Amino acid sequence: MKCFQENAPKLPSVSVSPSAEIMEGSSVTLTCSSDANPAANYTWYKRNGNPALQSLSNESQLIFSSIQSSDSGLYYCTVENVLGKRTSGDFGIDVKYAPKLPSVSVSPSAEIMEGSSVTLTCSSDANPAATYTWYKENEDSPLHSGQIFTMTDFRAEHSGNYYCVAQNTRGRHNSTLYLTTAGKTALIPNVIRLTLVVLSLIPLLLLIVWMRKKMSSSHEAESNEVVEMIEMQ
Repeated sequence: MKCFQENAPKLPSVSVSPSAEIMEGSSVTLTCSSDANPAANYTWYKRNGNPALQSLSNESQLIFSSIQSSDSGLYYCTVENVLGKRTSGDFGIDVKYAPKLPSVSVSPSAEIMEGSSVTLTCSSDANPAATYTWYKENEDSPLHSGQIFTMTDFRAEHSGNYYCVAQNTRGRHNSTLYLTTAGKTALIPNVIRLTLVVLSLIPLLLLIVWMRKKMSSSHEAESNEVVEMIEMQ
């Protein structure tokens, strides 16, 4: 008869399948292996700085049926039997994904006055990091390469749709922003608004003048009545 010597778990090793680049949405399996007798129990964890870590699985394999970008991070397993417990080293998962829908911002965010400077900023979540290219709608040639695009001396003829393309080795995504200049004619609406305010105040002023005249006439009539009564007496 063979005699099997009991032993505590050996230092566990972690392997991943597939071993190639991990793409978002793909199926990924982590396997924890250790020599132990009696058979060991396995527990998987993700390292996130929380001392009260929640276990992810109590099997020797941790399976992601459709791995997401949020699953990127460091993983480790523990192996335990009645004779002892061992913990594996950290195993890093880096999920690659195409750029998400870019967000585009403009500065200044108020009305763009003719002749002023305008800065556009494009940002997108991507792994690996995205590169950015700026275009104007209906124009084939790119205007600028880079996350930040500044246009000086913005004119009315520059108005239109601008869009940035965020791209990496996994794909591309773009977002559009419409720009238009308020022009020098922006002064006209301001003058009109001021004129309307002044015109709306005129009736109020006339009403105040009329009331004052009425009060003055009333006081004068009362004074005349008092004088007449004194003369009669």
